[in-house]
Amino acid sequence: MARSRNEQLVDRLRELQASTPDVEATAIVSVDGLPMASLMPSGIEEDRVSAMSAAMLSLGERISNELRRGALEQVYVKGPKGHVLLVAIGEEAVLTVLASEKARLGLILLEMRRAAEDLAKLV
Repeated sequence: MARSRNEQLVDRLRELQASTPDVEATAIVSVDGLPMASLMPSGIEEDRVSAMSAAMLSLGERISNELRRGALEQVYVKGPKGHVLLVAIGEEAVLTVLASEKARLGLILLEMRRAAEDLAKLV
């Protein structure tokens, strides 16, 4: 029996989290700010993360274009309790990852890019 698109998206998020232990949460969000799939711990609102992710991606793209830096590749936010990383999934969605403060960002970004390539075929 074929799995639904949503199940395939969630499965890929599970793979991402399993391959990088410092990843605490993941989400796939439409560029309109609507949640498509996520693995969020309790206490984090999926709708709020979705809206903020889309807004940050949009602003990052605008900054990158206005300052002639080329196409946006990623958005990165660091706080005392961890990191928020965003990578575009084609032109329709964004992959958002919440990572611990001690995370190996190079490994996480590599895995995010790989996941984004896989997810682009599903969104």
